[in-house]
Amino acid sequence: MSAAVPPARPLPLVEQAGDIAELAGRRAEKAEAARTPDLDVVTALLTAGAARHFVPASFGGPGGTFAELKRAAVVIGAQCPATAWCAVVAGLMTRTAAHLPPAGQQRLWAGGPDTLIAGGVTPRGTAVPVAGGRLLSGAWPLVSSSERADWILLFAASAGSAVEDAAGPLVCLVPSSEVRIERTWDDVGMQATGSHTVVVEEVFVPEELTFPVAVLAELDAPPPGPDGRAVPLQAVNTFLFCLPMLGAARGALRRWKELSGAKLQGRPAGYDPVVAHHADVFARSSAEIDAAELLLDRIAGLVDTAPAVTRAEVARHQRDCAFAAELLVRAVDRLMRASGSAGHSTGSVLQRLWRDIHTAGSHATLQFGTAAAGYARAELTGGS
Repeated sequence: MSAAVPPARPLPLVEQAGDIAELAGRRAEKAEAARTPDLDVVTALLTAGAARHFVPASFGGPGGTFAELKRAAVVIGAQCPATAWCAVVAGLMTRTAAHLPPAGQQRLWAGGPDTLIAGGVTPRGTAVPVAGGRLLSGAWPLVSSSERADWILLFAASAGSAVEDAAGPLVCLVPSSEVRIERTWDDVGMQATGSHTVVVEEVFVPEELTFPVAVLAELDAPPPGPDGRAVPLQAVNTFLFCLPMLGAARGALRRWKELSGAKLQGRPAGYDPVVAHHADVFARSSAEIDAAELLLDRIAGLVDTAPAVTRAEVARHQRDCAFAAELLVRAVDRLMRASGSAGHSTGSVLQRLWRDIHTAGSHATLQFGTAAAGYARAELTGGS
C-alpha cells in the first residue's frame, strides 16, 4: 500500500485558516452567549473545506492529510478553540462516515462534499430491526455543532433477536431534519461548540445508512479510510482532540506576552525578581507547548505516511496525546497564574482560552492514567 501523497499546493483550509481565526475570534463572545457555533464562522469553515477534508476522492474530497488539518486547527484554535474543535470533529465524523456502505455514501454526499456531519459516539440509544433498516430512538448528549450539522452520526445498541444483538452496537446516520436538539450544553469552557443533546424518536434508518461500530474498533486489519490507507480510528481520534488545545496554548502564550510586555516596560536595569519570574514562566510554558507539538507532529507524520499503524503505535499515540494534553494545560495554567487581574478579567481572551483548554483537556480519551495503562499493557505484555 503506497503512502499518501500530499497535494501539490496547500488546501484552502490551510490557506484560509488565518482569516477564519480572525473572524472566529471576533465572534467568540457572541457564539459563547448563544452556546452554538456562529453561522458565519461555520460557513467560512465549510467554504474553506473543513467538512470535505477527509471525504473520499470519488465524492469530491481533496485528499487532505492529518498534518494539514493540524496546521489549520492550530491557527484557528489560537483565536477560538471552540471553532477549531468543530473543525476537527467535522473531519473525524467525515472520516467515520466514509465506512458507510457505497449506497449510504452516495446518499450522504449526493449534494456535494461540503456536508457538515456531527456525531454522538456513546451508544445511548437503540436500533430496533425493521424491514429494510432500523428504528432508532434515544438521546445523545455532547454532540458538537449539533445545531449546524446537515447529518448526525449516532452510535446505538442493536436491539432485537439474540442473533441481531450479537452484531453489537451500530453507527446510524440520520438527517438533522429528523432529530430534536435539547439545548443542554452549559460547560464553563468550549461554550461555542454547541455540544447539545440530540434526541431521536423512532426514526427509520435504512440499512445503507448503518454499519457496525466494531469496524471503527478494528486495530489489526482496519478497513481502508477515504484516502485508501488503513489507519485505525483509535490512532487519530485523540490526536485530533489535542489540536484545538495546542492552538489555545499558542494563543494564550501570545496574549500573555502582550500583557507581560506592558507590565515590564520601564523596569530598572540589573537583576529584577519580577523580570526573572516572568522569564521563568515564559521559558517553561513555551517549552512545554513546543514539546507537546513535537509529540503531535510525530503522530501526524506516521499516520500520513506509514504503510500501516500497529497496535503498539496506537497505544503510544494515545499515551502521547494524553501527555501532550497535560503539558498544554499545565503551560496555560502557569500563564494564567502569572497574568494578573488583566488576564483574569471576564473580557480577557486569555481567560477564555484558559477555560476552553481545561474543558477540552477533560475529555475522557485524554486522561493520562487510562492511556498510560494501555501503553504499558501493549509494551510490557504484548497487548494481552
